[in-house]
Parts: sequence; structure tokens; C-alpha cells
Amino acid sequence: MSVVAVIGAQWGDEGKGKIVDLLAEKADAVIRFSGGDNAGHTVINPGGEFKLHIVPSGIFYPRTACIIGNGVVINPRVLLEEIDSLKANGIDTGNLHISDRAHLIMPWHILFDRLDEEKRGTSAIGTTGKGIGPAFSDKTARKGIRTCDIIDAGMFRSRLASLLESKNEMLTRLYNAAALDFNTVFNEYSSYAERLAPYIKDTTAMISDLLERGGNIVLEGAQGTMLDTDFGSYPFVTSSSPLAAGACMGSGINPRRIDRVVGIFKAYTTRVGGGPMPTELKDKVGEYIRQRAHEYGTTTGRARRCGWFDAVVGRYSTNLNGFTSGILTRLDVLDEMDAVKICIGYKIGGKTVEHFPADAAALDSCTPVYEELPGWKTCTSGARKAGDLPRNARRYIRRLEELIGCRFHVISIGPRRDQSIVIKNII
Repeated sequence: MSVVAVIGAQWGDEGKGKIVDLLAEKADAVIRFSGGDNAGHTVINPGGEFKLHIVPSGIFYPRTACIIGNGVVINPRVLLEEIDSLKANGIDTGNLHISDRAHLIMPWHILFDRLDEEKRGTSAIGTTGKGIGPAFSDKTARKGIRTCDIIDAGMFRSRLASLLESKNEMLTRLYNAAALDFNTVFNEYSSYAERLAPYIKDTTAMISDLLERGGNIVLEGAQGTMLDTDFGSYPFVTSSSPLAAGACMGSGINPRRIDRVVGIFKAYTTRVGGGPMPTELKDKVGEYIRQRAHEYGTTTGRARRCGWFDAVVGRYSTNLNGFTSGILTRLDVLDEMDAVKICIGYKIGGKTVEHFPADAAALDSCTPVYEELPGWKTCTSGARKAGDLPRNARRYIRRLEELIGCRFHVISIGPRRDQSIVIKNII
């Protein structure tokens, strides 16, 4: 038995979809434990290229149970569209299960998200506008609607009636927006409930049974460590915990069951949306990385901000999550560089610091301290073992390992499943 948590180690978009798909071949279950359809996990396999937002990335293996955990907020329309798209491409979704404790994104959540961002103006967080934050806020405030609520029509009618009046008051008075119609919302979500009911179940019982039978489980995170509400670049963060600790809360697996925590690191750094990013390159090098790697958001299509690898972030992330293994992705993007740089510290107020500060303003104004290494000027996409990599690429990898305090057990040198150098098996 093995329970493996797969965690984004930077600001998200590290390539978790490919890695979860790779691990899912040996897994009995893949559990998505956080976020919502603000996540975008791209999987390329013999069936084609798939962009997943809510469905776990193990869906392409029929024997692998794919569970949307209680820690995920679900837009039922988006989920049904994703299921329909998978089916249209010949993918069986009979192995998909939805926690009856997962909360739903309601129409007012999407409205509040977009209206609030507009109201913030130049101080906008840069959310995806999909209602994720407001849905998690309502969950915490005990004002949410769960999947178990909508499959009971009487329960849903009562729950909706108790919430919609106050939500409409906020929409009309605070934002000067139109009120939502009760019957329209009720009928729309009742139709979703009819289609989703076969998938909704007590997944905690399923998971407990899998654990007792010694099954292999992969916990699939969304976003990245630096977007954690407590430890990320607050307030430019997400609304659920992408940390290893969040994997327990979002799936119902107790901490003692987790055997391995795998950190996914991109060979450089990217970020989408607002907030500080010390190593951002606003020059031709940053643009080169963006174009070569096609760094545009899977969910929003927005251009990602690109920069050198930030080892301060990497070390901080390793300490927070307790990574037992690291996976380095997109090494091939750096193949043509004459030199590569690694941020090893920040200069703040005339002092060099090697820790990640809580103050976003200080972080935004800091100057990165770089260490430069020679590039390898050789294509790595055909490598299949560590020895195939150029000497300078291996040197770069070793230096990253030293700086972040974690060994890389898989090196990804392309988007396909077979473009992976497995140094040590994770499962």
C-alpha cells in the first residue's frame, strides 16, 4: 500500500496533470482534494490531449477510481461538460465518484467573484472569476450547499430558499446588480442533480475500504504551495490549501496514512494573475520562455509570467510540505539557453535574506540574488535515463537539489508520458 500526495511546489502550473497521469497507472484511486475549476491539468496520452479542470487526472485508466473529494468546490455545469467531453472522446467515466460532502459553486458565487474584482480595480487579485473564493467563503461561513443537498429536492428547496434572499440583497444593494430568480436557480440545479446523482456517494467509506485492502492512492493537488492562504503571497492567493496538510482535509485521509509527499517543480518559475514574483523576467528572455513553453493558462488562456527558478521558494515549499521526492518538469524548455540562473536569496532593505517573507509589499520590491550556471545547448527531449542528459543539465539539476533540500526522482523532458526519466519509482 502507498498513499502519495502530489503537490505543486511553486505558484501552480508545474505540470501536475502529466505526473498524476503517470502515477495513476499503478494507482487504485486518484483523489482530487482541493480547488475547483480554476485548476487546469493537461494530460497528453495516446488518446489525444485533454484539459481537465475538475475530473481527476487518473480518469484515463478504467481500473483506477477517480474521486472528487470533499475539499473541492464544484460547478456542476462545468463538471457535466467535462464528463460529456470525455465520453465524446471515448473515455469511460464509470470510475468517477463525487464526495457527498463537496460544496457547490452557485450562480451568486460567480457573480460576487467578478463584481468584487471589478470593485477592487487596480488592486484586483487576478482570480479566474469562476466563483471559487466566494464558494469557499460560504463553506467556512456555514452558508454553503453541498452535493448531498441537491439530490434531495425537498432539502435543496429549503436550503436554497434560506440563502437566496440574503444573497439577492447583497447583489442588489452592495453591487447594484440584478437579483437571481429562485425558480430559475432551483430548476437549473435540479437538472444537474438528476445527472450527477449516480456519481455522488459517501467517498470516505470508499477510501477507508481501499486503505484497508492495501490499495495505492494518489492525492492530486491543485494550484501551488505559494498560493496557500496562510503561507503563500497573501492576499494574492487561492482559497483552499494546496499543501500536503490540505490533502488530508480535502480527501478524508488521516495524516498517518500518507507515505510519500511529492513536490512538482518546474525548471523555471511561472505565475498567473497578480501578486509578487521576485524572479519575473519582463524582457526578451521571459518572452522567449513563454513562447517556447507556450506558457498560457489552461483555464483562462492568460499569458503566464515567466522567470528563473526561485530556490528561496523551493526551499520554503520543501520545508512546509516535507517532500520525500521531487519531480522536475519542463527541463527541455531551457535547452537552448547560453546560461541559466537560480535565485538563491532576496535583497530587501539593503539586506540579503534567504527566507520567504510574509510581507507581500517587501517581496514585491525585493531584488533577487542570482547564481549563474552554464547552459547545455543540447536537446534533452529524447533522453530516457539520467545519463543521457548533458553534463551541464545534470549539474543544474544537482544544484537545484542542493538548494531546495530535496532529490528529484523524475525528470520530465516533454509533455508525453514517455518523456519522463524515472530515477526512482514513486509508487
